[in-house]
Amino acid sequence: MEEEVRILDVQGLNCPMPLLKAKKTLNEMAAGEHLRVLATDPGSVRDFEVFSRQSGHALLDSGEEQGTFYYLLQKKA
Repeated sequence: MEEEVRILDVQGLNCPMPLLKAKKTLNEMAAGEHLRVLATDPGSVRDFEVFSRQSGHALLDSGEEQGTFYYLLQKKA
């Protein structure tokens, strides 16, 4: 069975809002669940890398497609 991935679209929001909204969403999720964040703020690249290291949530994938940055996070157990 394919695991459900929650999508958080924060395109158009600037730092620190994408990260704050991602933190809030992760707090509502169960351990091991996945969250895909879509953002347009270039500063979010560094923000999510640092957040992943400090919080323990795994940054499984990240990149950029046509000006939209994406991050796939797994909530820590």
